[in-house]
Amino acid sequence: MKKALWAIFVILIVCLVLVYWSTHTTLKKFDTCSLLNGKAMDSVDFKKHDSVLIIPNDLYKSNAVKNLIQGEQYRKAWSTPVKFPILFLDTLYGGVKILETGGGKQTHSLDIQDKNGIIYSMRSINKNPKPLIPDALKVLGLENIVVDGISSQHPYGALLAAKLADAIQVLHTNPNAYFLPKQPILGDYNSKYGNRLFLLEYETEGKTNWTSYSNVLEIMDTDDLQELKAKHGDRVCINKAEFIKVRLFDMVIGDWDRHGKQWGWIIEQKDSNYVAHPLAGDRDNAFFNIDGLIPLLASSKYITPELRPFEKDIEFFTGLVYNIDRYFLINTEASLFVAQAKQIQKQLTDEKIDAAFRVWPTSISKLHQEEISEKIKSRRDNLIVYAQNFKRIIDELGMLDEPVVGSEDINLPEHLAKCFECD
Repeated sequence: MKKALWAIFVILIVCLVLVYWSTHTTLKKFDTCSLLNGKAMDSVDFKKHDSVLIIPNDLYKSNAVKNLIQGEQYRKAWSTPVKFPILFLDTLYGGVKILETGGGKQTHSLDIQDKNGIIYSMRSINKNPKPLIPDALKVLGLENIVVDGISSQHPYGALLAAKLADAIQVLHTNPNAYFLPKQPILGDYNSKYGNRLFLLEYETEGKTNWTSYSNVLEIMDTDDLQELKAKHGDRVCINKAEFIKVRLFDMVIGDWDRHGKQWGWIIEQKDSNYVAHPLAGDRDNAFFNIDGLIPLLASSKYITPELRPFEKDIEFFTGLVYNIDRYFLINTEASLFVAQAKQIQKQLTDEKIDAAFRVWPTSISKLHQEEISEKIKSRRDNLIVYAQNFKRIIDELGMLDEPVVGSEDINLPEHLAKCFECD
């Protein structure tokens, strides 16, 4: 018995040593892109070039121990040099103006507006995980567990997701990757936003219509849609088929982070009625790849049920059903879920999946296309079962007993706070 206890003790000590060894290979909390050979950004006149070869982030380089403890993830994609077009805001779309800064807990963003009134968002490809680090990890000196977790996100996942969305005729924000050098128009923002990589895409709200829909009143956030519903009642509805289709697409591409603040709604006016069409934003977590002892433990359904790894099959479906699904789809017939699954299966052919990877540089496709493509096709083939599970879990969880994320501070009638179509 004593020998067994000693063996367990030794194993725990070895594991602890390996964890600290892994997490202390780098103590940096945040880093941005770099030029090859360590050349200083400020030594280059980017006005003389239209593109530049950039390493997105060297922070996630690893060794065998780190791969074992914290996973291999997409480290190679982050450290592979890629050529990016160079972006100057004074010439973009004839010149744009900066509206405001923003972003979530990890992403730094700039909202800009062109001369036609269309609003775009510039979302940083490099993430800053420092706001997410729990105090307990800081005390233990294990901050790198969270910092290194960003390597699970594919730096170009949003670009691939957009091409796949095109294949099934799902509206998206049309992201494109650019290098933004320091420049006069940035002014005081240069220190935070200059010399960084960004995804330039349409914002999920704005007064000016950039979509193919006609008679658009506005593109608005979920909380504004709720207030429109409170004002006009039954004259406001969402296109449920489109919303189901986008949510099933989320499952195909493994995008597990789909809370209420990550949606825009194109409000189309038809006579005296309004139809809201869904617009998914923020594809940072599409194709989220998890391996290694710590990430696999953190993604356990008992610890973080919503954090689902991108595998060939979905093992714990309940974690993927968000409050926003229950809010908008609680009273929806099952046949609509199955019909949208069949439509995606018909549209998302093997040929279109393979063609979508052309949006990536060849060096990146060689790293990850085979594995990601295989998982996409497997999930597509299982989509009818996913659709049925999606509907079943929504019904089992029932109406909300808390506000949709993003609408906590708005005053809604009790019935509208529970679901979008409750009487």
